[in-house]
Amino acid sequence: MGYLFNIYKFTAFSKSFLPFKKTSSPTKKYLILSDRFLILRPINLKMEKNITTPLLEVIIEVPRGSFLKRGSTGKLDFVSPLPCPFNYGSVPAYIGLDGDFLDAVVLGPHLPLGSKVKVHAFGAITMIDSGLYDDKLICSFSAVPPWKKMLIHVFFIIYAKAKILLNGLKGNKGQNSCEGWQDAGIALARATKCSLE
Repeated sequence: MGYLFNIYKFTAFSKSFLPFKKTSSPTKKYLILSDRFLILRPINLKMEKNITTPLLEVIIEVPRGSFLKRGSTGKLDFVSPLPCPFNYGSVPAYIGLDGDFLDAVVLGPHLPLGSKVKVHAFGAITMIDSGLYDDKLICSFSAVPPWKKMLIHVFFIIYAKAKILLNGLKGNKGQNSCEGWQDAGIALARATKCSLE
C-alpha cells in the first residue's frame, strides 16, 4: 500500500531518504512513498484556490516553545517531553464538538501566554480525540505555503499517536486519529458560535 506526501518543494528531500514514485494529474500532485508510518493525503489544487480565510481572535494558551499544555480554563493538561512548535490557543467565539473553545494553532514567532491576536484561519486539521471531532484551526498572519502545511500535518499525525497513549493513561476510551486538512469554514460550521457577553 502506498502512502501519500505533497510534492511541491519536497522532491529533493524525498529522493534523498526514500524510494518514490511520482504521480500527477491536473488537480493533484503527490508522492507515493514506501514508508509505512505516515499517511498524508494529496491537496486538491483547484479547491485550495477557493478557500476562504476568516479573520478570528485567538487567545494563546501555549506559547511556541513551551512544554506546558494548558486548556482554555488555564488548567494544566500535561507536561510535554518536547516543546510545542507552534503557538497554540483557542477561539472564544466558537465552541468545538468536544465542548471546549475551538482550538487554534497560530504560526509565526513566539507569542506570550494569554495574548490575544487577530489572525486569518488558512485551514484546519481534523482530529478525532477519544471518539470526538477536535478540529484545530491553522492560523497565520500570512498565507501558509504547501511545505509548511505538510509539516503541520506530520506533526498532528504524530500528536494523534501520542494522544492514544495519553488518553489510555487517563482512562479515556475512543478513537484517536488525525483525519487531515480541510477548509477552515468546515471546522467553523461544525462548531457552535457563542456570545462573548
